[in-house]
Amino acid sequence: MSGQGPRKAVDPGHAPARLVQAREFHESARSLVTLAQNTSYNGAITLMVTAAIAYADALTATLKGVVNKQDHQNAPRLLREALGNRLPERQERFLRKLLGRKDEVNYGARSTTLDEAQRLIAELDEFAAWAEGLL
Repeated sequence: MSGQGPRKAVDPGHAPARLVQAREFHESARSLVTLAQNTSYNGAITLMVTAAIAYADALTATLKGVVNKQDHQNAPRLLREALGNRLPERQERFLRKLLGRKDEVNYGARSTTLDEAQRLIAELDEFAAWAEGLL
């Protein structure tokens, strides 16, 4: 597994459990964007990142029996490995972009605007529909 990035083997029950978690994080993010009246939506973006990771884990657990471990920046690579050409470039780009926001929203000083959060939740909706369609 050298050169493949950190990963771990999972049992068959892992994928359905991660899908449930993905849906929960996704819905929580949607609620924050829809109901909250904040000056920053970084918390919602954090939940979106976690949801996207969980959707990717559900897919790789189903298709390869493994999930990404530790460095989530490798999640798109493992997803590409699992899906090959069935991974649409649009979905891979979205996942990379969202994962790129992880440290910024958790540790940075920049606030995410409502417009940006609404755009990202719409993109996550599309990513989730695509992922669930494969599951």
